[in-house]
Amino acid sequence: MEGKNEQRAGLLYGFGAYGMWGLVPLFWPLLKPSGAIEILAHRMVWSLGVVTVALLVVRRWAWIGELVRDPRRLGLISVAAATITVNWGLYIWAVNNGQVVEASLGYFINPLVTIAMGVLLLGERLRPVQWAAVATGLVAVLVLAIGYGKPPWVSLVLAFSFATYGLVKKKVNMGGLESLAAETAVLFVPALGFLLWLAATGGSTFTAGGAGHGFLLAATGIVTAIPLICFGAAAVRVPLSTLGLLQYLAPVFQFGLGVLYFHESMPPERWAGFALVWLALSLLTWGALRTARRNRALALKLLTTAAVAPATANPPPSPVAPATAAPLPASVASPTPPPASAAPRAAPGGPTAPERPAGPGEPAQEKVT
Repeated sequence: MEGKNEQRAGLLYGFGAYGMWGLVPLFWPLLKPSGAIEILAHRMVWSLGVVTVALLVVRRWAWIGELVRDPRRLGLISVAAATITVNWGLYIWAVNNGQVVEASLGYFINPLVTIAMGVLLLGERLRPVQWAAVATGLVAVLVLAIGYGKPPWVSLVLAFSFATYGLVKKKVNMGGLESLAAETAVLFVPALGFLLWLAATGGSTFTAGGAGHGFLLAATGIVTAIPLICFGAAAVRVPLSTLGLLQYLAPVFQFGLGVLYFHESMPPERWAGFALVWLALSLLTWGALRTARRNRALALKLLTTAAVAPATANPPPSPVAPATAAPLPASVASPTPPPASAAPRAAPGGPTAPERPAGPGEPAQEKVT
């Protein structure tokens, strides 16, 4: 029962994380007239404050010393910070410039880009269904490029930057909260310097837009950290395959907002391109679920075999009938009485003394047959 409750809580955390990421396009337009770069700088600064408070609550600080003593991981954290800066900044710009649908396409094709990078950079081998999904995704990008008259640059940059970010984070091997703290710490000084420069030149909107606008800019830290905390809580409670399915909630919500709320145009070629992307993702999901099911069946078979093997390797000993004593020779079975000369002689002074039990402290007399 406790396991089911944990999994149910994990699903709720997962829905919460991806749901908030899917609805975040509603938040960025509230920050106008701030530009995308100013919003991005506030997001970096305030995110560090929020994750610092979260780390204080959970008391997780040991990783800082380990990270500082490892130059390689510090370098990877810097690369991750640079790639997520590109991703965040471009996404904010796309949402505030009427390209929510194209931004959602970037997160739809992100799993396909991640697989392609695994093949090209890590030498991973793909199953046939994965090759089919990647090929279908490439056709979808070509269809969209022909329909737009140019490649969908926003989608491609978002997909490749986020896939690179995920690859680097895999190498760093840190928790989500710790990783965000390290990345925003790397970005804090340049971001704060940019905001101070804006304030000195009169270009800042933090105070010029009023207290409410300043509060919304500060809330970018909460908007960044809360979904990540929910994601971390979900990741330890539900299987990875379930998280893989939940990740599609975010671009689905973003696509729906772009079409139904922001009323962005969807010409036939865009529908055709998105349909091909969805087909590719369906193939990818079907292949992943089939592989997971097969692996579970194989694991169950191995466990069953391991449980049966000891019983067959060491069978219980079969009962052995008691051995029947061989008949003794007649001379032994019926010994003749000893001759009179062999009878025990009386000790001097009287007849043979009878045996007595051993007294206290004496060894027991050995009976010889």
